[in-house]
Amino acid sequence: DNAKEAVAKASARINELDGMLSTGNSDSEVSKLNSEKELKLSEDVGNIMERSLEISESTGGVFNPAIYPIMQLWGFDTKNYKVPNKKELESTLKNINESKIKYDSKTRVAKLDKKMKIDFGGIAKGYAGDEAAVALKNAGVKSAILSLGGNIQTVGTKPDGSDWNVAIKDPEHTDQYMGVLKVSNQAVVTSGGYERYFEQDGKKYWHILDPKTGYPAQSGLLSVTVTGSSGMECDALSTAFFVMGLEKAINYYQNYGGIEAVFLTDTKEVWV
Repeated sequence: DNAKEAVAKASARINELDGMLSTGNSDSEVSKLNSEKELKLSEDVGNIMERSLEISESTGGVFNPAIYPIMQLWGFDTKNYKVPNKKELESTLKNINESKIKYDSKTRVAKLDKKMKIDFGGIAKGYAGDEAAVALKNAGVKSAILSLGGNIQTVGTKPDGSDWNVAIKDPEHTDQYMGVLKVSNQAVVTSGGYERYFEQDGKKYWHILDPKTGYPAQSGLLSVTVTGSSGMECDALSTAFFVMGLEKAINYYQNYGGIEAVFLTDTKEVWV
């Protein structure tokens, strides 16, 4: 009945979060933390910081919210792309140690070392999807599907009570899909190198970077899809799994619970 109003509220919530989290906006909370190195965070940014650090620890630093200096080095923040040299990478890798982020969840005060910078790009969209779904539910919506580019968020089921059908893109033929998931009240998040990349000397360099090497992740995977009730977790874990590769990802998954995953390997095997 009040669908337009509900969508406007969900949209406003996403824009509000974008204003807090965008590294490209010098007035955002994340930009202020990056320049001032100490800041009392809002509840939203504090929630994301806390969960980011937990997932970072559980993945052995594969998911790393402090990776922004490396993203900048490759030009993924400005789209002025370049392949950095080994010396540049080595000196910048010293500044992305996420264990040096100090965060007090009671006071919500975050502190960074002087050369550190945060980027919540691997988790923020998932959180925004969760919050948009909450806004829709609060407005009385019982049935909705949201597409946030690589992140799908479903509210309830279709109006007829059946599950939503969410297709997973074929990374090599992005106008085609390789399979369909049936979901209700869940997030579906896909990470792959085909969404954001540049080419130099006939080689592709994508934006999902391995924090250990500073180079685009080469894990033998072309795409990872994670589905579960928390978009924020699905977002972070799809990124982490893409970096860690199939074997380690399956290991992590078996000890985690509450999520499902689909992997496409570079030898065209699909693991569900």
